[in-house]
Amino acid sequence: MANVVVVGAQWGDEGKGKVVDIYTEYADDIVRYQGGNNAGHTLVVGDEKVVLHLIPSGILHEGKRCIIGNGVVLDPEVFIKEITKLKASGRIKDDSCLLLSESLHIIMPYHKRIDIAREAKSGDKKIGTTGRGIGPCYEDKIGRRGIRLMDLLDGDTFARKLKEFLVEKNFILEQFLGETPCSFDEIFAEYQGYADILRRYVADTALILNKDLRAGKKALFEGAQGTLLDVDHGTYPFVTSSSTCSGGACTGSGVSPREIHEIIGISKAYVTRVGSGPFPTELLDETGEKLRTIGGEFGATTGRPRRCGWFDAMVTRYAVRVNGLTGISLTKLDVLSNFDTIKVCTGYTYNGAALETLPASLEIFEKCQPVYEELPGWNCDITGARTFEELPTNAQSYVKYLEKLAGCQIVMVSVGPRRDQTITLRNPFA
Repeated sequence: MANVVVVGAQWGDEGKGKVVDIYTEYADDIVRYQGGNNAGHTLVVGDEKVVLHLIPSGILHEGKRCIIGNGVVLDPEVFIKEITKLKASGRIKDDSCLLLSESLHIIMPYHKRIDIAREAKSGDKKIGTTGRGIGPCYEDKIGRRGIRLMDLLDGDTFARKLKEFLVEKNFILEQFLGETPCSFDEIFAEYQGYADILRRYVADTALILNKDLRAGKKALFEGAQGTLLDVDHGTYPFVTSSSTCSGGACTGSGVSPREIHEIIGISKAYVTRVGSGPFPTELLDETGEKLRTIGGEFGATTGRPRRCGWFDAMVTRYAVRVNGLTGISLTKLDVLSNFDTIKVCTGYTYNGAALETLPASLEIFEKCQPVYEELPGWNCDITGARTFEELPTNAQSYVKYLEKLAGCQIVMVSVGPRRDQTITLRNPFA
């Protein structure tokens, strides 16, 4: 028996959705444990492209239970639209396959308005948020003034809290941000409508999940974003507002660390980043543009072009350490098939001295210089490879070199967007 956590090993957008989709075959419960609809998982099933923002990728498989845990912040409107679209395509046939934690926090209209207005006011100091209200909602959660799903379902409790919290939020909107205030009546009516729809999905998900684990069922924990966007361990302040690392799987779902057996980090064969912040291997030239074009590097949630760069072993080693990775799934190896040579960052220097790990200081991080090793490319189509031995020799050497640099076994190699375009070297559920 194994319970598996899937985490991003870079700055997000590593291809977690596809990996979760593949591993779902071996799991009974698929659990989303942090983040909100600022994340986007793109999956290709046959000829169909499916983009999910809140609902776990396991929803594409029948007979699986999908859980959105207490560590997630939920925008009811987005969730309901996602359900409606999935049902229209025949993906959700039974509502009981999808559960929402009664303890998760609800994103309110004032969260989104504050998020957008703050970014506009920040000028050249923008964080690069999606404007979805994620950060302000987590602020209220930590500040003990959030509205949980259980509150939303109780009309009296919701009315009392909304009225109380709007005093502060409208003061911020009007006096600090120069925006118009939010209307209690409009929000109350809108969100009571959401409550009527959400009610059928609400449960004590931590209790249900733990009962399943005691009964011998297998769980797959699905993270959003990436290690370097973790609020504690990422490139602060250019991070998200939740715990994206493997530890977040426990706090965000209500299971013990003793229930986690495998932690798989997802890493592209190169690196991308959305939003502001340090990115030592970023390519601001035609090579970076080539990576972006071939890799289709545009955000699934915002459509923003992603910043692209060479593989960064310093980032990967850091992810291995802070997450306790037991394996790495390497994605988008096929994107590198059109390069004569490929660079790999093996380390950083700062003021001429080699660094052991990523610097905590943002100011130092921004001035780090990458140290590169240049490897030969393979210049051929690898999307048809289904075993490691079918890859060109240079592609095999590239994967083995990344494994050596990371100090962690590569357990999967993706050579295309479809489910079948995958080479499995070790199954963490086995």
